[in-house]
Amino acid sequence: MDAKTYPVTRTDAEWREMLTSEQYAVMREHGTERPGSCALLDEKRAGTFTCAGCGQPLFVAGQKFESGTGWPSFDTPVDGAVDTTEDRSHGMVRIECHCSRCGSHLGHVFPDGPPPSGLRYCINGVAMDFEQAGE
Repeated sequence: MDAKTYPVTRTDAEWREMLTSEQYAVMREHGTERPGSCALLDEKRAGTFTCAGCGQPLFVAGQKFESGTGWPSFDTPVDGAVDTTEDRSHGMVRIECHCSRCGSHLGHVFPDGPPPSGLRYCINGVAMDFEQAGE
C-alpha cells in the first residue's frame, strides 16, 4: 500500500479476516478480478456503490455505464471518495484508483469514457458493495 496514512487503517491480519481471498488479492495486493465475473457488473438498480473495505460511498448508480470491458465502469466518483496514483506495473503507465478513506485498490481510470467527464473508472466489482436506494 501507499505510504499515505488513511482515516481507516487495519492490520494485515484484520484485512485478511474481513475480506474474502479474492477481495484481499484485489484490494490490498493491487490485483484484478477476472472480467465478467462480478455480480455488480449487471447491477442497474438505483443506489450507491460503496467500498467493501470501509463502506465509504464511491459511485452513485446513475454514473455507471456499460463499457463492454467486463468490469463495472463509472464516469464520475462521489466527490473526494477516490484518490489516484500513477501505476507503472505491467510495463505500462496507468492511473490507479483507490479509496480515499482506507486506501484499498479499486481499479484504474482511463480517458476514454463518455461525456461529460470523458473518464472511465474501471472498477473491480469485488472491491465494492451495493446499497439499493431506499433501504
